[in-house]
Amino acid sequence: MRMKRIYSLLTALIILLNNVTAQNGIVVFQTDFGLKDGAVSAMKGVSMQVSPSLKLYDLTHEIPAYNIWEASYRLEQTARYWPTGTVFVSVVDPGVGSERKAVVLKTKSGHYFVGPDNGSFTLIAQSLGVAELRQIDEKVNRLPGSGESYTFHGRDVFAYTAARLASKKITYEQVGPKLPPKVVSINYQQAIAENGAIKGNIPILDVQYGNVWTNIPEQLIKKAGIRYGEDVTIEIYEKNTLKYSGKLPFVQSFSSVPDKQPLCYLNSLLNFSVALNMGDFAKQFSVNSGPDWSLVIKK
Repeated sequence: MRMKRIYSLLTALIILLNNVTAQNGIVVFQTDFGLKDGAVSAMKGVSMQVSPSLKLYDLTHEIPAYNIWEASYRLEQTARYWPTGTVFVSVVDPGVGSERKAVVLKTKSGHYFVGPDNGSFTLIAQSLGVAELRQIDEKVNRLPGSGESYTFHGRDVFAYTAARLASKKITYEQVGPKLPPKVVSINYQQAIAENGAIKGNIPILDVQYGNVWTNIPEQLIKKAGIRYGEDVTIEIYEKNTLKYSGKLPFVQSFSSVPDKQPLCYLNSLLNFSVALNMGDFAKQFSVNSGPDWSLVIKK
């Protein structure tokens, strides 16, 4: 009787764990296609052919053309706010038709990411962890009749596979062969504190307003003893070239400084950021973002 009860509890636990990471019928699309033509619509059409009950959403289709780094960041910015089991399709794929692998990443959080293994999953693999990585078996998981098409894997391979996975037409194991649990990664400046300074990457610009976002978290700011109302010295580099240097107030809101004055603050992700009140800091000081851009804070 006792063994039977233990077996029942283990079975229930296994079912619970499977449900925690099970696909939930949601597919979220990200591309650098834009919305001027029918490419995104074609991907969604393929998905609906697989299962009309799927829920299809857009992350963004305005990734700058070929910008793998920004694709990586937008996934990192967004994925944690979606339910466990959501399937993301990210297609920024300048190497389409090449030897780069078509994969599905399963994170330790139970989210799925479908796309080329070309660096697009750099940040999400670090933040959510790699539970497993599988290469898409295109003999099985490819839109029927698309075998002669070599330049639209977003439609023929990634959207089709994602839809089959999200709708539970296939299990994750049926995606294809298992790979070592490591994705192709882009090198960048990690957020660190050393020698009395804090260093971090500028992964993205808040493009609507020209604010400069970093990957430096609130915890490092607090640990350095930086308080609201204090001035800190900021240096911005492209590779090893200094692009900006200034002493700025660290404040809670933009209104804490006069119009057109620079400031630093914590953004919506609680990461250190720099802005120009009622202005465009990035444009005024010719600052950009990406793995080659970094920021240093000195108290």
